[in-house]
Amino acid sequence: MSSSIPKVQNILIQAMTAQPLMFSSMLCRLCQECRCDIIASRLTRHDGMGALTLEVTGSWDALVRLENALAGLKKNENTLLNHTRISRQQETARELPYMAFVSARYHPDTLTELCLFFSNMRVDLQSIQYDSFTAPQSGTLMLNATLTISVPDDVSISWLREQFLDFADALNLDAMLEPWRPQQF
Repeated sequence: MSSSIPKVQNILIQAMTAQPLMFSSMLCRLCQECRCDIIASRLTRHDGMGALTLEVTGSWDALVRLENALAGLKKNENTLLNHTRISRQQETARELPYMAFVSARYHPDTLTELCLFFSNMRVDLQSIQYDSFTAPQSGTLMLNATLTISVPDDVSISWLREQFLDFADALNLDAMLEPWRPQQF
């Protein structure tokens, strides 16, 4: 008799906390105690807060133990915590991983425009890193954006690159579109 529940499932955990190092350690230990594996994690600092995202995998009973343990952590006054069950997307089309890099004077609508551009081009966003800063040389408020995108196999890379550079020129953005490469540390 086969079960309708997959043997391996995932949970996406998102937390915002004033104590990111302590909370990250606590979540990692909790996952280990529940016999779950962390397969992806991101931590970013924003002034006095930390935003943590974990993707955790395990058997259905291990994930139930983890969900029950997470319910107790939600009562912490200094932390916002959410989690949800997720499943891996089935690959329906072959896609090419690319990186879009943008540097420019800060404008509040730049990220919105970038997202709309890629949406209109039928290109999925996989990750966004977007930071604003004051240039030390001039005091000008600047932005840097790095977007990881998935280009469908049937979209011409040269055409997409040309469209992206025309888009960037129209908004006065310094931009480039390059193939994704593994990070070397």
